[in-house]
Amino acid sequence: MEYVQERVATLHDLTDPTPPAPTDRSAVVVPMTEREYGGLAPDRVLSALERVDPAEVVVPLRAPADRVAPFHDWLTGFDLSLSVLWCNGPRLEELLDDHGLGGEFGKGRDVWLGLGQTLDREFVAVHDADTKSYTPADVPRLLFPLAHGHTFSKGYYARVENERLYGRLFRLFFVPLVRALSTACEAPILRYLESFRYALAGEFAATTDLVARLRPQRSWGLEVGTLGDAFEHAGFEGSAQVDLGTYEHDHRSVSGPTGLSEMCRHVSSALLRVVEEAGVDPDYGTLPDRYREAAETLVEGYELDTAFNGLSYDRADELEQAAAYADAIEPPGPDRRLPAWRNAPLSPALIAETATADLEAIR
Repeated sequence: MEYVQERVATLHDLTDPTPPAPTDRSAVVVPMTEREYGGLAPDRVLSALERVDPAEVVVPLRAPADRVAPFHDWLTGFDLSLSVLWCNGPRLEELLDDHGLGGEFGKGRDVWLGLGQTLDREFVAVHDADTKSYTPADVPRLLFPLAHGHTFSKGYYARVENERLYGRLFRLFFVPLVRALSTACEAPILRYLESFRYALAGEFAATTDLVARLRPQRSWGLEVGTLGDAFEHAGFEGSAQVDLGTYEHDHRSVSGPTGLSEMCRHVSSALLRVVEEAGVDPDYGTLPDRYREAAETLVEGYELDTAFNGLSYDRADELEQAAAYADAIEPPGPDRRLPAWRNAPLSPALIAETATADLEAIR
């Protein structure tokens, strides 16, 4: 049983705990898209939240107009203090365009919109809705460090399903890229990123003061960007990570418009922007080769670990993925992050009013 501390406070699942936590002072943000409608995993998540009974659950929903009304009815059937924010309603889209916040959208913008609705609470937890292994202990575990002086809490977990290792984007891209950067530079931001056992996990919690300072990526890369802001505003002493056990998520293919290779480009851009802003000067000429070397070393370790545990492992496929990911390593492009809510050009109340008008128009 492992219980080693990292550079950030690390809370382990040693006794399957559901610790006391300020759920009655907390909001939970659960972004969803049309694919979650009526699904078994979202049903499990929302049913578990009924037992947690947080002060509020906010669902930022991205779905076509003809799916929103039945989706809304399904969501409000749960015994929760729940509000639905239709993120791509026409009035809301126009409002965002008018304030220079239109354009690219995705999970990051949905979460940003949802976070704006929680700023009257003391604490906020964020997690995905596609977790097949979700339990009522997850939110209390994420919130526990916040009730004990920390301002940021990150979940971590194992991704082992069907006798295989998953979490490929984290294992095969994020970890070796951070290690490659660290070989050429000793920087606090790199030590901070290396401290998190699953830096790309979508589960985190924070005080609303920190939430109001986040500048989310618009789409993928949200998790890395959040860590960059947490480093700036919480630092090592204010950050914690919490063991959430073993998670089962939906899986993505490597190729395709929503595949891991496309996600990798967003993660790469977010990560490299974070480290540049913290004073790291990546050598982009040699970084892809150094990344590949680090990835190959890790693949050797993964192969040995899976053999030790009797799991399946395709070394050639993992190396092929790492080679594909290397193409994403390039300087970050234009900064398209959303503004921190404390500096946003419009209010969360106006967002809520506009999103409500969109919902009412289709019901």
